[in-house]
Amino acid sequence: MKEQTNLAIAIDSAGSTSDMYDKIMKELLADKQVLARILRNTMSEFKGMEIPDIIQCLGEIDIDKQNVEPGLSNVGKVERTATENSTYGEGTIYYDIRFSAYIKSRTVKILINVEAQKSIKPNELKYHIVNRIVFYLARMISAEKEVEFFRSDYDNIKKVASIWICMSDQKNDGSIEKLSLSTEELYGDSTGLLSTDLMEGYLICLRKSNNVNESKNELISMLEDLIKGKDAEEKKKKLQTKHHMIMSEEFEGRLSQMCNLSGWVLEQGIEQGIEQTAIKLIHLKKYTDEEIHNITELSLEQIKKLRERELCEA
Repeated sequence: MKEQTNLAIAIDSAGSTSDMYDKIMKELLADKQVLARILRNTMSEFKGMEIPDIIQCLGEIDIDKQNVEPGLSNVGKVERTATENSTYGEGTIYYDIRFSAYIKSRTVKILINVEAQKSIKPNELKYHIVNRIVFYLARMISAEKEVEFFRSDYDNIKKVASIWICMSDQKNDGSIEKLSLSTEELYGDSTGLLSTDLMEGYLICLRKSNNVNESKNELISMLEDLIKGKDAEEKKKKLQTKHHMIMSEEFEGRLSQMCNLSGWVLEQGIEQGIEQTAIKLIHLKKYTDEEIHNITELSLEQIKKLRERELCEA
């Protein structure tokens, strides 16, 4: 019997419809071939490297709170590592994807986190995305103490990177932005002692709309071909021919299932579920249209029509 890809495992073990879709998206992004392309097009340590060489750099990984089922092969996905950081009084956070990468003959270790985000709009998130990126970077650094370095051995702090893949309303070509520390000489000659490469954040903005030209950026083009669209054959062809991704028989079959899920279940199941949630909130009579919009992500116009419909049927 042939080994299953991690995508196959994701679909087979997923639960509810929305959980299944989120899980598959994370499993797709956590595939070695995908992660290698993300790293090559963002971090300087991996620029110019061949994809197979980057894959060899990947170490431990974990996806959200999901466990790797006993006896299942991890083809396409590397091993697990902890995704949870807990500090007394601060609660617990879980990373979408967390893994380590090793460079320079595996003597240098980098800790990397990849997150998928539906929106970057402050009015929808109730915060600015850059502040959350900074928070994740700070937590990754602080979590190293007594794990990656001990006592006051601060020179052994490992570099951390947090990479965010977000959907946006951009129309042109998408965008990739980098956030990092920098130094400024305020007085006198530089000591040359300040290292500024220990923390890096990346914001990758994909276009929501399907009615846009193909991005000229290699990474954005690949991610949009991977995530957007509902035609499985077209998706597989693009990933193979344009992006030179290797497709096993199982991967192709499971990718088709994912596309069917995206096209039918999401449109009919999730959208209907969101509408039913909005109707329940309307009947509670204590939520404003703005609050319902923030909870369900339905437009204010859609919520207004639902109110009018429910009033007529009452």
